[in-house]
Amino acid sequence: MDTEGTYDARGTGAERVPRPAGPPPAAPPPPPYAPRPRRPEAGGAGVEEWLRTPRPVREPGVWRYGHVPRPPEKPEGVSDRSLLVGVLISVLSGLLLWSLWRNGYIPYRLVPLKLFTPGDWWYAGTFGGPRTIEGADALTVYEAVLFGLLVYGCGRLGNWSEIFRRHVAGRGQPFLGLATAAGSALAELLVWKDAVPLVRPVLILVASVAGGEIYQSQTVVNVIYTLIALGVLWPFARLGHWRELIAARRGKGAAVPDAPAGPPDAPTPDQWPELREAGMRDAAEALTAEVRTGRMNDVDVARLRHAWRVGRGHPERLAALTEAVLRTGGAAALHPSGARDLTRRTVRHDLLTGQVRIGSCTEDPHNPYVRRGSGIALEPALLGTSLLAVGPPGAGKSARLVRPVVESLALQALAGRAAVLAVGGAGSDLGPDDAFDVVVRIGDPASVHDFDLYGGTTDPDEAASVLAEGLVGDVTHLDSRRAATVLAQLLGPYRAVHGHFPGVPALRELLDGDVAAIDALREALGAGGHQAMLRELEARTRQKGGAGDPGPVLADRIALLDRPAFAPFFATGEQARPFSLRSLGHLPLRVRIDLPERAHAEASRLLTRLVLAQFTAITAARTDRSLFVCLVLDDATHTVTAETVRGIRRLRSVNAGAVLALRTVDDVPEGLHTALLGAVGCCMAFSGVTTWDGKRFAEVWGKEWVETREVAQHAVFADQPFTRALHGLRKLVTGKAVTRDAVTVRRVERERWSASELAYQVPPGHAVLSLTTVEGEHAPPLLVTLDG
Repeated sequence: MDTEGTYDARGTGAERVPRPAGPPPAAPPPPPYAPRPRRPEAGGAGVEEWLRTPRPVREPGVWRYGHVPRPPEKPEGVSDRSLLVGVLISVLSGLLLWSLWRNGYIPYRLVPLKLFTPGDWWYAGTFGGPRTIEGADALTVYEAVLFGLLVYGCGRLGNWSEIFRRHVAGRGQPFLGLATAAGSALAELLVWKDAVPLVRPVLILVASVAGGEIYQSQTVVNVIYTLIALGVLWPFARLGHWRELIAARRGKGAAVPDAPAGPPDAPTPDQWPELREAGMRDAAEALTAEVRTGRMNDVDVARLRHAWRVGRGHPERLAALTEAVLRTGGAAALHPSGARDLTRRTVRHDLLTGQVRIGSCTEDPHNPYVRRGSGIALEPALLGTSLLAVGPPGAGKSARLVRPVVESLALQALAGRAAVLAVGGAGSDLGPDDAFDVVVRIGDPASVHDFDLYGGTTDPDEAASVLAEGLVGDVTHLDSRRAATVLAQLLGPYRAVHGHFPGVPALRELLDGDVAAIDALREALGAGGHQAMLRELEARTRQKGGAGDPGPVLADRIALLDRPAFAPFFATGEQARPFSLRSLGHLPLRVRIDLPERAHAEASRLLTRLVLAQFTAITAARTDRSLFVCLVLDDATHTVTAETVRGIRRLRSVNAGAVLALRTVDDVPEGLHTALLGAVGCCMAFSGVTTWDGKRFAEVWGKEWVETREVAQHAVFADQPFTRALHGLRKLVTGKAVTRDAVTVRRVERERWSASELAYQVPPGHAVLSLTTVEGEHAPPLLVTLDG
């Protein structure tokens, strides 16, 4: 495969086991380039639209692709019943006041008008009316102004604007347009029937300004009447957004998303602006054409963007990448397997952000308002702190969490940004075989690859430490350091003689203290002059059978792997073809290990512990940490040990992470419960957990300050006879004593999620998820519906 210098190691084909050392094989010619269909995230958008979709930076775990922030939370307002009563009272009060005004029951109603008009317009006295035509006209205008003030005051007192926003504008178009049109028709009727004083005051004001002769022209009168009618319609048209409604009906009102700020000629994301800024316009034009013609998918875009970021610090790689882009377009810098996509995707992915959507936040009071309804996604920045998922069988851990995470990491591996190791039982749905570069089926004779018990190391002490953790790490009364010493006393001499570590049968003989095997090894060491290793073997011989000797326990555990079903596996030497986890440290590999859980449950747990121990040791020792490496255990039962907990805690600092799925926290030794929950940054409790497990999660998630309202009802005792009579009548009618409410508001500290809530209030298909990024940013525990 031609990787244009992007990957330094090769040899990951179907017939070759990736190895950490050895000369690289000759690279075969690149596959012929052929157009590929568009394959962005599972939302149906093309690659060009997918690239242009905004991805705002939000809180940890928010699905950023096309995210629209939730509008601010509105404070609790007046109830609908109170609003309607207020409107009714204000209308009735306004009608009463206007009736009293028109019928002259309000005293001194004309005094303000008489103060600003000539006295000869009015009859003498406080209640004297207009004497002249000018006084009558002034009174008409005066009444019109007062009517407007009365309507405005009643509208403010009755909160008409709120009921309009809530029950008319809140229902949107076309109801808003139809309601305002009906209101405008009623207003026109009232105006022209002279129920609302508007026409006559306008005519009087126009005559006072332009003179009465203006009304001798019928055309002028018609224009004034038209202006009055339009003036009545104008506020209703503004409230009902008639202009936008008409434009939308004509197909001209489509919402146009706000363009990002920048110069008008700035290149869009699909035009590869980072390449243009670096002066690689030819490569940018070639990739832009690939995107617009549909010959690139989202994996190609993510892979080339990553290759560009890696190559910026290496001019020779950047030159090779540019040449490959001009030659093969979107097929440049291919993954060592030559694949450009997975054959099938089951969930939504966004490879620009590295996110995989697993669900969405529910409309639950436990969730913050801004997070309700938003998508929930996982990414390397979160998985780098490791994730612990707990839930009973059938809760959806494998299908709704493990499988999406493995699928996302496999896609990112094709983009050259990650390596994934998925471990599960044979038959578990972790993905099809063609979605992985290496598939190790332990116990299956048809498996192409074996498994290296020693993790590809050549150091006897390192191999002994990791192997001891896998063999006896779960034995509480045995110190794994003593077990590692025993193994080192045997592995070192054996490797000094044979050049490789012993296979399972040979190691079992040495741990059992087989006389013939020990004597043969002693003679070989003496003949080869390995005096230091001979002393190691003699020390092991003297310690055998002593008090607290871990040799018998190690022999019993290694015997679990010395079974006929495992005879072709775990071989060492020149003819062996084991797969070493050390390859994950420098290659974007997709690896799956199938364990024989049904037939060999204890051996499967031993191997899972060994894989976890090797993974933590290898990732911590690698020098190049640019590649994100993740281990996914579909079942971590009896896997976690004290040493692996310390290793998990170190993963976030070496750009690695682990996903551990458990049926219950009790599958971990009790002494490690607190340490494990403190070592992982992301915790997930599925529906159906027990109250015991819920208590542990409640302790991890802690408490928060909340505001509580306590309402106490106190009886009201009346002192006056009349008041007591009214209270007695009220009690007779309602059947309840007269009381008053005493409201107490306090701030108290409560658990975010209690043990009983986690056990009984999490619906099926849901989970409570808390998240932490590698930078230390936290997200509170959220109730999530797993619709991914």
